[in-house]
Amino acid sequence: MKALLLHDKGQWANMKLEEIETPKPKSGEILVEVHAVGLNPVDYKTATGGNPAWTYPHILAVDVAGTVAAIGESVTQWNIGDRVVYHGDFTKRGGYAEFAITTAHSVSRIPESISYEEAVSLPCAGYTAYQALFRKLPLNNVKTIMIHGGAGGVGGFGVQLAKLAGLEVFSTASSHNHEYVKSLGADHVFDYREEDVTAKVMDLTNGRGVDAVVDAVSRQNATDSLDMLAYMGHMVYIAGAPDFTKIKGFTKVVSYHEVALNAAHQSDDQSAQEDLAKMGDDMLSLLEQKKIKSLLEEVITLEEVPAALVRLSERHVRGKIVAKIK
Repeated sequence: MKALLLHDKGQWANMKLEEIETPKPKSGEILVEVHAVGLNPVDYKTATGGNPAWTYPHILAVDVAGTVAAIGESVTQWNIGDRVVYHGDFTKRGGYAEFAITTAHSVSRIPESISYEEAVSLPCAGYTAYQALFRKLPLNNVKTIMIHGGAGGVGGFGVQLAKLAGLEVFSTASSHNHEYVKSLGADHVFDYREEDVTAKVMDLTNGRGVDAVVDAVSRQNATDSLDMLAYMGHMVYIAGAPDFTKIKGFTKVVSYHEVALNAAHQSDDQSAQEDLAKMGDDMLSLLEQKKIKSLLEEVITLEEVPAALVRLSERHVRGKIVAKIK
């Protein structure tokens, strides 16, 4: 099969299409003929430093959509030709290839009305946002929420899901993306480069702050955002934990929540891995009902992936980029 091969850590911008042996599914696994693959920051971030579990050449990409091409032993829930999408294990070889392997129990079925390109826009960013809101936050006690980076993948899905949950949504984005983020459901959008976001939030909430913050930007941004949390607030961090010492005990009594979607694959908890499929099923249903948008902004070829990852690393990409393979 053809695949984009990473020959050593740090060389992700120079990957080229090469021939490599097509993998075979083991017990509990399926082989997927890849139709579309999603680009995510985790691709270049893990590739920069490498991973101890990898052997080179390695194949990046965790988000894959395609058809079941072969089935391993003990797999009974899938048939050859089924349309599937999944978030894969980044410690294993991934989806920048014509075929890819994953565990059968972590896969979702794609409805016929949804294209492979739309479906593969969901997993990494969408499931992360879903996990942040519906697996971490006590939404019955959350009325207001700040979701940073509303024009990006995690932020864009987070804004949509938070609005569906009936929350008042605050977000950040560059000024040229404000109308876009509002179209996803944000009630208030601030330019993080030109405005004092915390001051704006505190003013709009009459000095109380927001009930929750979802941060997929950076450890520093999560730390700074602690200032906008209300009493009994919740900090959901995805791109690094905040400085826990910033808020003293017996003051705001903040709750902290780590989201690390791929950690489900490293756990020995099959129910956690099956939950990836459940989240996918729910999001695909919402997409099919047109209750959320896929955030698909650009479709490229597999050969164009390295250059697109460079653009993604510069943090100025809106929505999702997907590579169409078949």
